[in-house]
Amino acid sequence: MTIADAGNRLLVFIVAYEAEATLKDVLDRVPRSVFDDFDVEILIVDDASEDRTFEMGYQYASAHPELPLTVLRNDYNQGYGGNQKIGYAYASANNYDYVALIHGDGQYAPEELGNLLQPLLDDEADAVFGSRMMQKGRALQGGMPVYKYAGNRILTKIQNTLLRRDLSEYHSGYRVYRVSALEEIHYRLNANGFHFDTQIILQLLNNGSRIVELPIPTYYGDEVSRVNGIKYAWNVVVNTAANFLHGLGLWQQRRLDPAVQKASPYRSKLDFTSPHSLAVDAVAPGSRVIDLGAGPGDVAGALVRRGCEVTVVDMVEPEVETGPIEVMVQDLNDPIAFDVSDKNAILMLDVIEHLVDPEDFLDRLRSQFDHAPKTLVLSTPNIAFAVQRLSLLFGQFNYGRTGILDRTHTRLFTFRTLKHLLRDAGFNIRVIRGVPAPFPLVAGKRLGGLLLRLNELLIRLSKTLFSFQIFVVAESTPDVNFLVTNARDSHHFNEA
Repeated sequence: MTIADAGNRLLVFIVAYEAEATLKDVLDRVPRSVFDDFDVEILIVDDASEDRTFEMGYQYASAHPELPLTVLRNDYNQGYGGNQKIGYAYASANNYDYVALIHGDGQYAPEELGNLLQPLLDDEADAVFGSRMMQKGRALQGGMPVYKYAGNRILTKIQNTLLRRDLSEYHSGYRVYRVSALEEIHYRLNANGFHFDTQIILQLLNNGSRIVELPIPTYYGDEVSRVNGIKYAWNVVVNTAANFLHGLGLWQQRRLDPAVQKASPYRSKLDFTSPHSLAVDAVAPGSRVIDLGAGPGDVAGALVRRGCEVTVVDMVEPEVETGPIEVMVQDLNDPIAFDVSDKNAILMLDVIEHLVDPEDFLDRLRSQFDHAPKTLVLSTPNIAFAVQRLSLLFGQFNYGRTGILDRTHTRLFTFRTLKHLLRDAGFNIRVIRGVPAPFPLVAGKRLGGLLLRLNELLIRLSKTLFSFQIFVVAESTPDVNFLVTNARDSHHFNEA
């Protein structure tokens, strides 16, 4: 697909702060072919400059009436990130398809704009980043200071490791976005400073957006850097580490969740130590199983492969594909519409914390039992986990989309409170153990496996403190009403 065939709307967005000396040159260098091939508007946002940046933009617009050029000025300085929020919101409000970010200081070559747009037009990307690091040695040849080059490479290595990516550069400000991709993330919740750029990359990656890099030339002129390098590096590391913890559900931040939910946040954990893998091992082959709150149905599928007869119950029909699985759609907070009397095993994996009244639910469940013991396999987050304790110490108790403080959780448990709940409900606990955080889902097989083993070692020291989740295998005892009825029936038999 060519640019000429696209016929899309493009906002060329120029962030400008004290760019009086460079703004005209930047505008002159924007390729006029882009205007021929797109429905284009140039937007200049002057971030309360103390020089004549706004006047220069206004004069350029007056001298070039053929160009669709809009010049805005912030009465109060919004910062580099705050300025971007304005531009992206403007693009969305005015129904643009793409928005290109260009700096008013001339550090990034406007001539490359057409090349950066092409992967978007070919539907190969949702965001295209101009990278100064893709061509070996070119950044230094273009005048990038050695200390900035070294810092860039080190930070990129750290980010790639934590994010399981392979980008050549996270710190270029030359970017083109699909506006619909921006509308799917919480970019308005980002910082107003320079680490906005880091945060928006994390948001795009979390949303599954496609990022393509293309090489761009490096140019360092005599512009004044307004970035505190040490502070910037610290913010990059903190934000990337926070994103890692967010993925584990350990440090929830709303801005890191997608603004538009496109898929279930729940993923299979069968390939490593988790409630999913432990539950499969805890159920005897050939059992009759009911999986309450089955989610995507991965555990149910694994049990079928072990010869079990499985019924799954969930609010949404599970995505099961393996074997003869009976499916029931029900909200577990509603009156029980399923029968467990003929089941050997009951699974409640990450379910009980979602129930409004777990005590009543367990009582109603147990009222269906006869004298024969049934196996209950249950897991729930451990609110006493060390990270949550530390967060609370610093005044943080943030609910999110997943993890211990999933915003759909209504009840939270420790080892002790869960023991009391189950024993009061008439279950004898056979196994209760701590489960590590699902590091492989976030950090990959290699690093995630290492962190998982470390977490398991810490659990041996203190399961209360270092367990991310609690895993329980319990057996039921007969309900008192059943015992009373059975005793009465026996009495009548003896009289006869």
